[in-house]
Amino acid sequence: MDKEEKVSGFEEPAAQAGDGVRRGRRTTSRESNRRTADETRRDRVESEWEEKIIQVRRVTKVVKGGKKLSFRAVVAVGNGKGQVGIGVGKAAEVISAIQKGVVDAKKSLVSVPLVGTTIPHQIVGKTGSSRILLKPAAKGTGVIAGGAARAILELAGVGDVLSKSLGSRSPLNVARATVDGLKGLRTFEEAARLRGISIRQLFA
Repeated sequence: MDKEEKVSGFEEPAAQAGDGVRRGRRTTSRESNRRTADETRRDRVESEWEEKIIQVRRVTKVVKGGKKLSFRAVVAVGNGKGQVGIGVGKAAEVISAIQKGVVDAKKSLVSVPLVGTTIPHQIVGKTGSSRILLKPAAKGTGVIAGGAARAILELAGVGDVLSKSLGSRSPLNVARATVDGLKGLRTFEEAARLRGISIRQLFA
């Protein structure tokens, strides 16, 4: 009888432990599913905006007692659907400077009118001593640009364009000149309305 009682005593706790383990697994799987769903939603919201680092430089500031070292990051942000912005961030660490640049870029977004995968007309963007020429291109041409201009155009969603830097080649000024050019673009409807004519007369 003692042996039977011991055996039966051992069987009952084992069954209870098994039930507890099973219940714990079910709860964990549900929580993990909820977490993965929340993370997926966050990724979808965050993935709408794409970031590109144009330049990171170490800068110095002369203060009382010596020089203060910091980093300056030039960052471009766009959604590939006609919105793009450029920002500058300064901090003692590179990561902090990039984060500040992203926040600054999202504050200065501009809308770019697109005709298919190219821009509607030719334009010259200017900032400081930098000038950049932007021309529409046929489908399949690609983004003919380099450096900062390529990053801005790709983030804006421009797939076919011709560009040429005509002035200073400073990455920050070239990026700002590119944004200035994109900001000055007009759609055919806007051009016709400003001239006081119809779109047919505009193309005629």
